[in-house]
Amino acid sequence: MESSRSQEFIPVNIPSASALTDFNKRQSTQNVIGFSVCSLSLEEHLNQILKWAEARLSKVVCVANVHMLMEGHWHDDFSQILKQADMLTPDGMPLAWMVSWLRSKQQDRVAGMDLLLGLCQKVQQRQKVQQTVKFFFVGSTPDVLSRMEARLQRDFPLVEIAGIANFPFRPLTEEEDQALVKQINASGAGIVFVSLGCPKQERWMNEHRGKVRAVMIGLGGAFPVFAGKIKRAPASVRKLGLEWLYRLVQEPGRLWQRYASTIPPFVFLAMRQAFLRDDLQHEPRWRDENL
Repeated sequence: MESSRSQEFIPVNIPSASALTDFNKRQSTQNVIGFSVCSLSLEEHLNQILKWAEARLSKVVCVANVHMLMEGHWHDDFSQILKQADMLTPDGMPLAWMVSWLRSKQQDRVAGMDLLLGLCQKVQQRQKVQQTVKFFFVGSTPDVLSRMEARLQRDFPLVEIAGIANFPFRPLTEEEDQALVKQINASGAGIVFVSLGCPKQERWMNEHRGKVRAVMIGLGGAFPVFAGKIKRAPASVRKLGLEWLYRLVQEPGRLWQRYASTIPPFVFLAMRQAFLRDDLQHEPRWRDENL
């Protein structure tokens, strides 16, 4: 495990309780096949995450797509992790479409790259007038992390990187894990971006709730895209909801089986919910074993 830029811890002032409880999870979410997907705009997502980060609150943000929700639908333990998360953003366009349909209101897609770029831009702007949130990056490979750091220094020079740590291809020992938590907390980071892949990163964030004093955001494949290792789909393709096809063409060996096994059952469950208004909260697990 490698790291860089360890910073001296700087205490922050904690806002009043009322300033931290204005996010009403029940009112600000929409049930999608049994999971509470955040129905805020992209701008509201960013502002809420920054509010938590400035207070150094231990929060879990899951960037949800079809694959993630189906993993939760099939596995009770992972379902509980998603339901305990402080925020599930509608990463995949199918989730944004579902929220729009059920609430009769246009829902922004809030993808990992949208969060990363949006938070960088907001912190860059705020840093011009006051010291603000620092970032810590966990996961991926040394090459990807190095490229990300170089891009951040080039495009967002006022954004402060509190630390960087890549994971070995094995579980961390208890000593290594404690050292990482200590490093993150001592760095003064308000946001920890985590890239370990689904469901590993969601499990890691859930296990470290209350230990890591920062907002943990699972970004999955956003790290290599931000680093320039993988090209992101053009905006026109993303708007049509076809980024999954663009990614499939780029990585067919890794993604075709995932899409084949998750998209059909999700469509079935989503159509059932949309047309029958069935919340699926207590629905038995359903899976086509032939896929």
